[in-house]
This record gives sequence, structure tokens and C-alpha cells, in this order.
Amino acid sequence: MKVKKQKGAVLETDRLLLRQMNEDDFENARRFLADPEVMYAYEHGFDDQEVRDWIANNQRRYREDGFGLWLMMDKKTGQSIGDCGITWQKVNETPVLEIGYHLEKGKWHQGYAIEAARACKAYAFDILGADRVTSIIRDTNSASQKVAIRNDMKPVEMVIKSYRGYTMPHLVYEITREQYEADQKKNQKKKRV
Repeated sequence: MKVKKQKGAVLETDRLLLRQMNEDDFENARRFLADPEVMYAYEHGFDDQEVRDWIANNQRRYREDGFGLWLMMDKKTGQSIGDCGITWQKVNETPVLEIGYHLEKGKWHQGYAIEAARACKAYAFDILGADRVTSIIRDTNSASQKVAIRNDMKPVEMVIKSYRGYTMPHLVYEITREQYEADQKKNQKKKRV
């Protein structure tokens, strides 16, 4: 993971640049947020106002929290392909840091979500000093659950979320600082061998 210093850029991976969203990103964000298949956890593709609200809400998060969901840019093409980042959520009324991601359908199953999610996990622990990091995933979203598992998270509980009149079970995946640091040590040993 590299923390970027250029305007709006936050993280860089081998293939991706994660940067803050701005008002000019409406079409970039609309491309994936308006797709009902991408946003099925929300039970609908977003309309234009919901896309604008999504961008504005993340801009508020950047100001108030110092982080949020960042636009995921393909470094090779310079095109946006989704978003990924860290937000405050609640699990049983307890605030938790959550890694969330949404990926344009044409980029599914190419490793982009896990690449971005791993960078966000490192950011949460190494930069934000988190004690634990979660991903809260609808129980029917097996693709996102696989990303969480590949991000070294384990399911720890189920919660019920309500959205637009729908009641939806969600699994809470989690990794603790202790596990993250143990994984880091193990990976360093492997590199030396």
C-alpha cells in the first residue's frame, strides 16, 4: 500500500488509485451506482439524486472523519471502476470501521475488489490505528463474502438491517489488530524464505 500525496488521491495499489470523489464524478459514480445488479444489496439501482447524495455524503465523511468511500480508478485506463473505502457503521449500536466496496459489473471476478479492500484494511490499521475492522455484507452476497474472507476476515455475527421497507440479514466479518499484526509477521517471514 502506498499513501498518495497528490490532490484527492489516498491509496495506490498495483492496478488501482483510490481517490476522493468530487462533484465532477457524477458520471463516474453513476456508471456503477445506477446498476441494480451492482447495488442489489440496496434493492435498486440509484437514481440521479441518490448518486449526487452518495457523492455528497462521502465528501462529508472526508471532512468530518478524514476518510470515506473513495473512487476506484484503473491506473491503466484512467477510468473509474467502482468505489472502496472505510466508513463508520453501527453493529448493535456500537460504532465500527467498515470496509465497503462496489464494483462496476464489467470488472467483477478480476481481483479489483480484494486489491482495494486489502489496501483499505492496511490503511485502517496502519494509518487510522484501528483495533478492529469489519465488512458488513448481506447474507445473500456470496461474492462480497468471498472478498471479506480473502481479506482475512471471519464472520462473527449476524445483524438485521432495514432499508426502503426491506428487512435484510447481514453477516459481520471482522479482523482484529492482533490478527492483522500476526498475518503481517507471517507474510514477512514468507518473503525472507
